[in-house]
Amino acid sequence: MNDVGVVIQARMGSTRLPGKVLRPIGRTPLLGHVIGRLREKKSPWAVVVATTILDQDNVISQWCLANQVEVYRGSALDVLDRYARTAARYDFSHIVRLTADNPFTDIDELSRLISKHLDEGNDYTHSFGALPIGVGAEIFTRPALDRSDREGHASNHREHVNEYVQENPSSFKIGQLEVSLEKQAPSLRLTVDTEEDWRRADMLAKANANGWLTTQEAIRLCSRFA
Repeated sequence: MNDVGVVIQARMGSTRLPGKVLRPIGRTPLLGHVIGRLREKKSPWAVVVATTILDQDNVISQWCLANQVEVYRGSALDVLDRYARTAARYDFSHIVRLTADNPFTDIDELSRLISKHLDEGNDYTHSFGALPIGVGAEIFTRPALDRSDREGHASNHREHVNEYVQENPSSFKIGQLEVSLEKQAPSLRLTVDTEEDWRRADMLAKANANGWLTTQEAIRLCSRFA
């Protein structure tokens, strides 16, 4: 069994910003930023892109093949099933959930998140609430993910993966990562879901074209140009 796997969900069929996951910010597509950050930090975790079986997502599979990234293809609408099947296919015991429309994931905080999760023996651990939107992450144990898949029947459970656990806190051991004040900006959107989000992300990517922007730098830049 592989210990920790990073599973990045990606699809081309976004309603508000179609094709966004392969749309460039700076010179690199959003998905490339997520992969690049993981590789730049030489993260020890296995990485898999989880996309759908739809024809429109063939381009994601092709991008992954060209960039030596593992890819799993599953349900287009049932994202929880896609995660559970990816975890089973690669035999992950702990599953980090990232999304391809969050190009500024803080990998240092992700490493701290994973350490906290493992050290405390949590079922689910997240770093949401204080970091900018789109910078945090979450990690499930395989049993917690599988239980969510078995018991989470509501449409929001199938679409959002984490909501069965969040709605049943007494059934799981849940942890939350604390982050330093300099990285706290919970109202700042560093996710990409709209054209305005994309323009902000493109500005940030171009501001630091020779490296990966830190969370602190992104907060400072956005404050300057607000």
